[in-house]
Amino acid sequence: MNIAIIGGRVLDPAHDVDAATSLFVQDGVIAGLGEAPSGFLPERTIDAQGLVVCPGLVDLRARLREPGLEHKGTVETETHAALAGGITQLCCPPDTDPVIDTPVAAQWLIDRARSCGGARVRPIGALTRALNGTHLADMHALRRVGCVGVGNALVPIKDTAVLRHALEYAAGMGLLVFLTPEDPWLSAPGVMHEGRIATRLGLAGVPESAETIEITRALMLIEEIGVRAHFCGISSARGAALIAEGKRRGLAITADTPIHQLYVTEDDVGIFDTNYRLRPPARTMADRDALRDALSAGVIDGLCSDHQPHEADAKERPFSDAEPGIAGLETLLPLTLRLVELSVLTLKDALAAVTHRPAALLGIPGGTLGVGERADICLYDPEAVWTPTAASVRSRGSNSPFYGTPLRGQVVVTIHGGRIAYERPAVQ
Repeated sequence: MNIAIIGGRVLDPAHDVDAATSLFVQDGVIAGLGEAPSGFLPERTIDAQGLVVCPGLVDLRARLREPGLEHKGTVETETHAALAGGITQLCCPPDTDPVIDTPVAAQWLIDRARSCGGARVRPIGALTRALNGTHLADMHALRRVGCVGVGNALVPIKDTAVLRHALEYAAGMGLLVFLTPEDPWLSAPGVMHEGRIATRLGLAGVPESAETIEITRALMLIEEIGVRAHFCGISSARGAALIAEGKRRGLAITADTPIHQLYVTEDDVGIFDTNYRLRPPARTMADRDALRDALSAGVIDGLCSDHQPHEADAKERPFSDAEPGIAGLETLLPLTLRLVELSVLTLKDALAAVTHRPAALLGIPGGTLGVGERADICLYDPEAVWTPTAASVRSRGSNSPFYGTPLRGQVVVTIHGGRIAYERPAVQ
């Protein structure tokens, strides 16, 4: 489809573009910026006055729940929820059932997403077979079929010798390794941050050392081996400081933090509110502020939804028994934009953290509006105030502390591969 997007604020952080202009899509790619290509005849014209036109978002981590937990979500429901949130590409961790530890499992997920017409899924392959932490997966085969990297998701590799061998194997193939910094012995009994609130509520805590010890172990191996590594879900000030130190030493590392970690703290748990049962846990206000600073300074490279959809029953339990996680695909953009309102980031830097910077660290096309690039585009209304609810979002996930909260910034149109894949009902 030939699409003319007329008169919007085109903002492409990758090319330092921020201008009121027009964008033209032809044959699935961006064919012109400012001026239409010769002979261009639009089949659809979008009046983008008052809208921001930016690259489609790239989400570094989102669990789709299929295969294995289809009562929580499916590839179809969650990839279409992603499109409604302006996300055109997302990474799926390997802890599905069956695990993404074979080319067949990875290819199935890629094909399933393509057949559903939702956001493009970039699988992360398993670092060890069945995530057992002992036997290495066939990383070469996983890379060949399209995995953007390998990791062990939330399942720890307790044996440091196995982890070292896995990193050496990945380094030999130039594979990016996704690491979740969580010491299993320190974190296993805990259900929230170890601090004054956990003490008051009588809940088992997760100390920040559960994160920092695992980061330190990994950094020592990364420095010795030279592997490219990405740290998932940094949640503490000291964790961010260790990442900064590793970067100063020239290590090939990147890091992300879930967008909700820049807002929620241990205080929000209140009287056992299970919407704040998270992994990693919400920590202190000082940690939250340090993460914001680390993002602003470039220590944290990208933001993600860390989407973990659950059915209502999963949260309607005692706090210690509730399943952790937030459904976050459709709130990633407005929460990122709120950082601009709070003067944490400029708009360009905020959008960069969810577009070209994640794409760059993954080594994939996307996150840009360059002429000739695949037409993955998000149009959003920066002034629209909307209130997400479990009933109104497209995700099956009913679990978010941001449901019922007015948010500013709403996706109006998402273009995926040159086709209009989502359009806000109010403007249809």
